This record gives sequence, C-alpha cells and structure tokens, in this order.
Amino acid sequence: MPALIARPLRMLSTLIAMTMAVTVAYSVPAQAAGLIRDAETEYLMRAFADPIFRAAGLDPKAVKIHLINDSSLNAFVAGGQRMFLHTGLIQQSDRPNMLIGVIAHETGHMAGGHLSRTQQALKSASVPIIVSTLLGIGAIVAGAGDAGFALIAGGQTLAQRDMLSYSRIQEASTDQAAVTYLDQVGWSGRGMMDTFYLFRDQEVLSERQQDPYLRSHPLSSQRLSALEERVLNSPFVDVPDPPEWVAAFDMIKAKLHGFIDRPAITFRRFPTSDTSVPARYARAVAYHKMGDITRAMGEIEPLLAAMPNNPFIWELKGQVLFESGKVKESVAPYRRAVELAPGSPLLHVGLAQSLIGLERREETLEGLQHLAIADRTDKENSRAYQQAAIAYARLGDYGNAELSTAERFYVLGQLPRAKQHAARAQVEMDEGTPGWLRAEDILQEKPHGS
Repeated sequence: MPALIARPLRMLSTLIAMTMAVTVAYSVPAQAAGLIRDAETEYLMRAFADPIFRAAGLDPKAVKIHLINDSSLNAFVAGGQRMFLHTGLIQQSDRPNMLIGVIAHETGHMAGGHLSRTQQALKSASVPIIVSTLLGIGAIVAGAGDAGFALIAGGQTLAQRDMLSYSRIQEASTDQAAVTYLDQVGWSGRGMMDTFYLFRDQEVLSERQQDPYLRSHPLSSQRLSALEERVLNSPFVDVPDPPEWVAAFDMIKAKLHGFIDRPAITFRRFPTSDTSVPARYARAVAYHKMGDITRAMGEIEPLLAAMPNNPFIWELKGQVLFESGKVKESVAPYRRAVELAPGSPLLHVGLAQSLIGLERREETLEGLQHLAIADRTDKENSRAYQQAAIAYARLGDYGNAELSTAERFYVLGQLPRAKQHAARAQVEMDEGTPGWLRAEDILQEKPHGS
C-alpha cells in the first residue's frame, strides 16, 4: 500500500523496538518460501494434532493446519484458529513425538488466548496475506528491507499491527498446558523437551543464525527446568511412538525431501543401495522432477506391491502420469486413491484434474462432482477453483467459470482481481441466483485492514 511504503522508517523503528522477535521465516529468501498442500502430510498432521486440540477444549474442525515451505525449525499460530508448520520442523524432527510436542505447545498459545490482539488483526485475512506479512517482517528484521516492505505491501496493512511475540511468562505457562494436553491423551512430553534442547544449543549463535522459533519463543534455564520436572514426573514420559506413526512420519519426511531438495541431494540422501520404502518414495519424486518417468515408475511399482492400500502412493502414481502428459493413464491411480481415502479433499481435486484433462463432457461433469465434494471440507484450495473454472468454460458455462476464477483470486488474497471476475460473472448470470449473490458478496468485500 502506498501509505505503508511511505512510512518505512517509522515502521522499522517500531519493529526494532519490539522486545521479542516475530515468528517468521528467515532462513530462505522470502520469494522462495510458500504454502504447500499435500494430502499425506496434512492427514498425518491432523492425526497428531486433533487429539491435542480436543484435550485443549478446541474443536478440531475449526482449526486449520498449514504447511510453509521453509527449512527453518518454526511453527506459529495466527489468523484465528490457524496453525502454521514449517517443513523444516518436520524434516529436522527425529521422531513424531518431537513434532507433536511443538504442536501441543502452539495449541497452548491458541487455547490460552495469547494472540488475541494479533488474532483480531489477522483472523479475517487470507492465508497468503498472513504468510506474506510475516515473511516481510522477517526479511526486514533480517536486513532485507526492500524485499520485506514489498512483501508487506502485498500483505496490505496487517504489518502495522502487533505481530507474533510471546512473553517468558506466557511461554512457561504454555509449556505446562502442553504437557497437560499430552498427559490427557497419554502421550509423552519428552519430544517437546528434546526439541527445546535443540533450541537451547542455538542460543550461542547470533540472532540471524538462530532458528526463528527460538527468537519468538524465548527460552530460560528456569523455564526448561520447570518443563523437565513436569515431563519426567509424568506417568507417560516413556511411552514410545507407535511403530505406525514412525513409519508414516518417515514417509512424509522422505516425500518432502524429494519434492523440496534438488534431485542430486535426494540421491545422496537416499542412494539406490537403500531399498527401504521411504528411500524409494523420495527417489520416485526426484526422478519425476527430472522428467524420468521410467525410473520414477520403477520406484513406485515396488511401493504399491508392498503397500497396495496406501492411497498416497496411488496419488503419486497419478500425479507422475498426469504431469508426464499421460492424462488418460492417470485417472485410474487417482480413482483408486480416492476409493481408499474418500475423506481427503486434495485427492478428489487430483482426480478431478485428471478427469477434466481428458477434455470430454462426461468426464468433465464427473470432475466437477469431485470438486464439489472437496469444497465441502476445503474452501481454501485455489487449485480446485482453477480446475472448476476450466471445467465450466469447457462446458460453455461462462458465468460459473468467471465466478470460480473470482473465488480463486479471493482465496489467494487478490481481492481486486477477484472483484473483476465477480463483476464479469454477474453479467453472465441471472440476478438473484445463488451464483450472482456469491459474486455480489465478493464485490462488497472490504480490503483487509481497511
């Protein structure tokens, strides 16, 4: 926003004066970071988090979990009941319990109302706006002022509000709340304690070298001592992670490495001599990124032979085929994935994309049915709206094509473009119809922060 850019020095002085660092991504260039959607990872995160949410008195259905592609160990809550987990936190956690401990801690911040002012500022914002704002603040604090202010401008005026910082008193009370939640569900708090040991070892580093979680969640010897006493005296301190948790966790870590790392790094981490399931998973993704469908399938087929009822391996097969131009062949794997996990909206979107890609009326209509199923539980998937726009345009329904495009830009936080397409949708629709009224809602929407 022009007003924001016109006051950079005043804003920067406000940021420097903050006593606690904000919870943002510092370790990679802001433009390289972004949101990740993955059905398998989201499924496992929900399996870990939902019991904790219930123990904290929160409705799991009301809490959204988002993944940010960033290599740092970090997590935060913002924008109402939204939890953000960095991929680095997942990849650097040695076992599920370490990640679960952080989830329990962040749940304590949510349940404790520690972010009430920030929540008011961010609760109605779209997820991309929240992320761009926090990344922008982080870039400024890290010294990349121009990039930071540009990101914040994209995030509208939210950066002028109080950002995420926590007092030492809040941190200590949240630790205790987290252990209480873990005790209620019968899980060990040792993982949370071990994660905080990692952060304690970073305290000797300069601020710009530390992971952002440490800067925004201040540690103290007194706080760690209190946490240790509570965890070590818990009757569940030595409860191990179930083997199925460990296996599933290893799979998503391997998949994330495959998609995020360069193929050469993936092959060094998972050499062909390693024939384990996670290693094959990572290499399949790496080969796919290289455009080598033969080798990708050479890794996927043994996985399916070993785990024929794993919907996410079927999903990967469908994705590899679709993105390799084999649209027709991709339908069956995606269909099998949906059959095995019908409650996953992302799998329905994947199948819909393949069906719509066939460019035939019957399959296009079926694709729209799967997009409607996905929309019931996930109204923030911009890819789903993009596919719906393609499908409606192919069917000659230009009103709904424009409305779907408007919804896509609305989810992405690009309100001016959303309004442009909403106005076009109304031209194509009869006044007073549900679609026309939804377009009107978008046209009447006020910019966040205004």
